[in-house]
Amino acid sequence: MDRMMTVLMIFSLTIIVLVLTSVRREHIRVEYSVSWLIAAVILLIISLRQDLVQWLASTMGVDYPPVAIMMIVFFVFLVVFYRFSIRISALKDANVALAQRVAILEYYLKSGHENEKTANG
Repeated sequence: MDRMMTVLMIFSLTIIVLVLTSVRREHIRVEYSVSWLIAAVILLIISLRQDLVQWLASTMGVDYPPVAIMMIVFFVFLVVFYRFSIRISALKDANVALAQRVAILEYYLKSGHENEKTANG
């Protein structure tokens, strides 16, 4: 289990470094980086506290603590992905509304020019 805790710690530290680097280079917005940083910190805490893993495993009814770790990792990232799915859905709805507004604006502009031509012609 020590090897798995070490791998989890390296994984969480790698995520933290990648997210902070991406924020600094403006590849990811700050509000999206918060979810990843919280997830990575949770994984880092779990990787550093073996007694916490034992307690979580017994609370979840799992006999083998590494399975509990994998369940926690899966749950944490599932929450992050769910949060991003909500955000993507909102952006898609906003994109559709914006496309509709642009289409209406183009229609008004074209119909205005046609009315000018018939009035002047």
